[in-house]
Amino acid sequence: MTNWIQREVIYLWYYLDIQIRQIAPYWALGIALGSAVSVFGKRFIHSAFAKVGQKKIGWLGVIPASLLGMASPLCMYGTIPLASSFSEQGVRDDYLAAFMMASILLNPQLLFYSSALGQTALIIRLLSCFLCGCTAGLLIRFFYSGKGKPFFNFTGFHEDANRDTHPNLLIRFLLNVWRNIKATAPMFLLGILLTALYQIHVPEDFVSGLFGKNNGFGVLMAATIGVPVYVCGGGTIPLLIQWLADGMSMGSAAAFMITGPATKITNLGAVKIVLGWKRFILYILYAIAFAWCAGMLVDFLI
Repeated sequence: MTNWIQREVIYLWYYLDIQIRQIAPYWALGIALGSAVSVFGKRFIHSAFAKVGQKKIGWLGVIPASLLGMASPLCMYGTIPLASSFSEQGVRDDYLAAFMMASILLNPQLLFYSSALGQTALIIRLLSCFLCGCTAGLLIRFFYSGKGKPFFNFTGFHEDANRDTHPNLLIRFLLNVWRNIKATAPMFLLGILLTALYQIHVPEDFVSGLFGKNNGFGVLMAATIGVPVYVCGGGTIPLLIQWLADGMSMGSAAAFMITGPATKITNLGAVKIVLGWKRFILYILYAIAFAWCAGMLVDFLI
C-alpha cells in the first residue's frame, strides 16, 4: 500500500510539473492580455458596439456585433447588464444576440489560452465562435423580428459600476490582474490536476476510439459532454491538449469548445434569466446543434 501511494505521488508530481511548464505561460500571458483589454480597451469596444447598433446596415450588423462580443472581456453576468443598456439605446435584438453569443463563447483571455492548443485549434475556435455568434443573430432576425415583443427580457438588469477606476493606470491594471488571478487560478489548477490524473489512469486509445476522426457519434458525444464537464475555459485547456494528443479529432474538440462555454453553469444561470424557459431550451439545442455541425464540418475539411 505504501509503495502504491509513493508511486502515485511520484507520477502525479511528474505530470503536474509537465502540465504547469506547458500551460502556465499561456495562462499568465492570457491574464495580462485580458486585463489590458479590460482596463484600456473595454470602453472603446462597448462604444463601438453602441455605434454599430445605431447604424442601419441590416443583417450585416451581426458581423461586427459578433466580433466585438469576442473582444469584450466581461463575463456573462457583466455582459447582460451591458446588453440591457444597449437595448435601452435602441440596439436591435439580432445584434444583441450576436454580441452576447460570441461573448459567451470567447474573450481575449480565453483566446490567448487557446493558443496552447496549437495554431489550427486556435483558428478553428476563433472562426467557429464568430460564426456561432453571427448565426444566432441571423436566426433572431429572421424568426423573431417584427413580432411586437423583444426577444430578451432585461427587466431588473442595470449596468454595474466600473471597478477599474483607480487614477493611476498602472495600479488600475495590476488590480485587474489580481482579480483575474483570483477568479481563474482555482479552476486552472484543478484542470491541471485532473489532466495529470487522466494521464496516469486513462488508456491512450480510449479517447481515439471515442472521439476519433470521421466519427459522427464522437463529435456528438464531445458536444454533449461539454454541457456537464466544462467549468472554466482555462481549466479545460490542459485536458483538451491531452485529448488531442491521444487521438481526439479536431472536429470533436471544436464541438466541445462551443458547447462547453455556452452551457457553463454560471452562463446558463444568466442566460435563463433573460430568455425564459422556452427560449432557454432553444438556446441549449442551438448550441449543441451548431457544435455538432461545426465539428462534422471541421473533420470533413481537415
